[in-house]
Amino acid sequence: MELQQMRYVVAVAETSNFTRAAEQCLVVQSALSHQIARLERELGAKLFDRTSRRVRLTPAGEAFLPAARQALDAADRARAEVAAAAGEIRGRLAIGAIPTVTAVDLPTALKQFRLRHPQVRISLRSGASEELTERVRQGSLDTAFLGLPLGVQPKGVHGRELARGHLVAVVAPDHPLVAQEHVNLRRLADEPFVDFPAGTAARAQSDDAFAAAGVRREVAFEVTAPDFMAGLIRQGLAIGMLPAAFAAGLPGLPSIRLSDAPARVEHLIWSRFRPSPAAAAFLSTLGISTAPD
Repeated sequence: MELQQMRYVVAVAETSNFTRAAEQCLVVQSALSHQIARLERELGAKLFDRTSRRVRLTPAGEAFLPAARQALDAADRARAEVAAAAGEIRGRLAIGAIPTVTAVDLPTALKQFRLRHPQVRISLRSGASEELTERVRQGSLDTAFLGLPLGVQPKGVHGRELARGHLVAVVAPDHPLVAQEHVNLRRLADEPFVDFPAGTAARAQSDDAFAAAGVRREVAFEVTAPDFMAGLIRQGLAIGMLPAAFAAGLPGLPSIRLSDAPARVEHLIWSRFRPSPAAAAFLSTLGISTAPD
């Protein structure tokens, strides 16, 4: 069993197409197909069901894929560790971030990191805090930026609190509340809301605050992207609650302070296990040392 064969299997699994996988791996399709067939003979099991219309993993392929990815990650990590011993940072850096991160200017930080370490392959995934935390725990992300309600701590990872803030009400420019310097949650209870999906940490911040205030509200729209949320607010379809620092950057949308606003904490997390050289270097650029005490 060879690493290249594993790369071919992963590529086919990700593209669901032998031709695209071969293009991605920079080989001719016949060579890729031959190597996968050779691996299947060695394993004594088919990894893919192939038809004229689709390619999908067999149960054996589903079982093989996670281990193949782990083996490839381990090989990449080994190369990165050797390069780091020689003073060169390389390998992969996988970062996760909530869409409303403001404690760190992430694009600027990534640009500075790339200038210092051009051999590192950077990937960035946006998502909800609980999803990103799980990915860091599993190892598919090296580090992640989260936003959590006050008092909630990410579990199973190392982390550092970056900043605290409050949510504000965001309304359309012609909304009657624009003239108000501040309001309370009871005043907003009759308004239709746009918010993040139920069950997410971002949604819990608002839900918990309204529950504490003893009032109920209607969430008419559930979205995952704050830009989409801003568009609905701008059209007067709903109002929203967003972190004050993020809301300040939304063009043309007034924000209103809340006298009983929910608090929100941004965290940076990373794996409990020894970070890769690239991850350690990125954390270092943010002023975080991962060296053992």
